[in-house]
Amino acid sequence: MTGSGPGGGGGGRLRVDARRNLESVLRAAREVFGELGYGAPMEEVARRAGVGVGTVYRRFPSKEVLVRRIASEEVAWLTAQAWESLNGDPQPWDALAGYLSRAVATGAGRLLPPEAFRYAERMDQVPAQRTAGEVPPLEIAAPPPGDGTADADPARLLELLGQLVERARSAGELRSGVRVTDVVLVLTASVPSYTEPSGDGAGTEGAPGAQGSSARLLRILLDGLRSDG
Repeated sequence: MTGSGPGGGGGGRLRVDARRNLESVLRAAREVFGELGYGAPMEEVARRAGVGVGTVYRRFPSKEVLVRRIASEEVAWLTAQAWESLNGDPQPWDALAGYLSRAVATGAGRLLPPEAFRYAERMDQVPAQRTAGEVPPLEIAAPPPGDGTADADPARLLELLGQLVERARSAGELRSGVRVTDVVLVLTASVPSYTEPSGDGAGTEGAPGAQGSSARLLRILLDGLRSDG
């Protein structure tokens, strides 16, 4: 008999090991791509995860698949946080600043896919009287089906961020001339983890008042965004 009794259970042990390896690869990928960008090699992901590069490729047959998985998870988390900020904080500036603080503390903003920046630029080209929902949509590749990232649409994220920006602007709390693209740049301003360790990835909130380089940089950037009046 196999897979039963003490020392058996090979199938269960393999499943546990496979899950542990997957978590290690995803954690390492967030660190590597957050520090080096999405151009970083898969070998570095494998090294940080403590597995062979073949193990990485068995779970993710190409680097593109791994990149899409990481970007989708981060965008989904950032989108949920933006929605909560819009609906949970009645103070326009506090809602925007609090959202940026959480995003920067976790490093999630560093993992935005390039299409998010393109969408932000399109939003800024639309006349001010039009809403974010009226921006011509980008053609954005959908995340792989069944991976739990149904809300991982960069366009949706930028629409919510645009609403946070417009609300702060309408309240007179945002400097004139500040655009959505400027706020997106703040969103990506976290310091790499080798300088200041971040959270455990998507869905792990760092404290808005976190100490270290990221917090100092964020305070400087927020001061630059906020209206003197």
